[in-house]
Amino acid sequence: MDPEGDSSDSEGMGATRRRTMAFAAQELRLISALVVLLAIGLFFALPFVLSIGSVVFLPLVAALILTIILSPLADKLASWGIPNVLSSLLALLVFFTILALALTAVFTPAISLYDEVPAMFDQVGEHFSQLQITFAWIGQLNDELAALTGEEGPQVVLASPTMLEQMALATPTVLLETLLTFMLAFFMIEARVRMRRRLLLERQQVGASLKAARAMREVQDRVAAYILTVGLINVSVGVVVALGAWAMGMDAPIMWGGLAALLNFIPYIGPLMMVVLLSLFGIGSAESLWVGMIPAAAYLALHTVEANVITPSVLGARFTMNPIAILLALSYFGWIWGVAGALLSVPILLTLTALVDHLGRPNFIGFIFGEPLFATNILDMHQDD
Repeated sequence: MDPEGDSSDSEGMGATRRRTMAFAAQELRLISALVVLLAIGLFFALPFVLSIGSVVFLPLVAALILTIILSPLADKLASWGIPNVLSSLLALLVFFTILALALTAVFTPAISLYDEVPAMFDQVGEHFSQLQITFAWIGQLNDELAALTGEEGPQVVLASPTMLEQMALATPTVLLETLLTFMLAFFMIEARVRMRRRLLLERQQVGASLKAARAMREVQDRVAAYILTVGLINVSVGVVVALGAWAMGMDAPIMWGGLAALLNFIPYIGPLMMVVLLSLFGIGSAESLWVGMIPAAAYLALHTVEANVITPSVLGARFTMNPIAILLALSYFGWIWGVAGALLSVPILLTLTALVDHLGRPNFIGFIFGEPLFATNILDMHQDD
């Protein structure tokens, strides 16, 4: 035996293996870069597609979220011996009943208060006129700045449709999308058992079936538990707001409680809208500006305690999400679908987060500096083998 020949052969094999691994690493990084570029392009192109086809895509996404939320209830009803079709329909009817009661509690008093809105706005204008007189020096400073920069030319104001006209134009589309959403949700909930069986049994590998089962269970449990927990918290907030409005002598306290509960489903933006509404109606119905701000200040204090103490302690670390991600999801889906997108943004974010946790969280920052796109490096696994 020639030890020098064996060593040279092993060195040659080692060099070949290193070249192969280097080529595989470059190929993997090139594929990862293409995936990142495709993801960025999809992120920027998707809003235009979803916005143009909102009549189709919005009911579909809303139906998927409803299916995830209501599937546990349908499973519970089916475990009691109720047929699958009937249990799916009952789960959807329970949700529809709760939603109808909440909207009725808000809009019925709001319609009765609609005639008082002009008088309230006149009262708000009087209060701000008095405030403007107090701070008249700001107006004088503004006039001096306008004189220095030049006078403004004539402004053209275009007439826009009134709120009632906009609601009349949007009603057929809203009714169509709502009907399509509930029909899609019913058929998806009814087909949940077949979808699970097909997803689990048609996989060629047992590991893929187990991973699919865990991903489905995690998405369903996380989104449904989040919606149920946040719903109970928001109902409690609504009850406290209704009692506070009743104690302060405000009109329609049930309306204010229901509005606080519904708007609290939209993080950050919803409570801010509630503060603005309470400020306007408080100032419009009070004799003093500072007295009219009391309801908004009381709600702001309640929301501060709820958002920073109660909700984090109840939800725990499992449902903790990055505030930046929440705001991005709000702006992204709110830009695409308006109020409906803002309401669906957090459930969509939860669903995507649960899926990413099972499929692998991409390391975008590290990828820029040469690290693998995913934490599990395929080349290292091959090297260990």
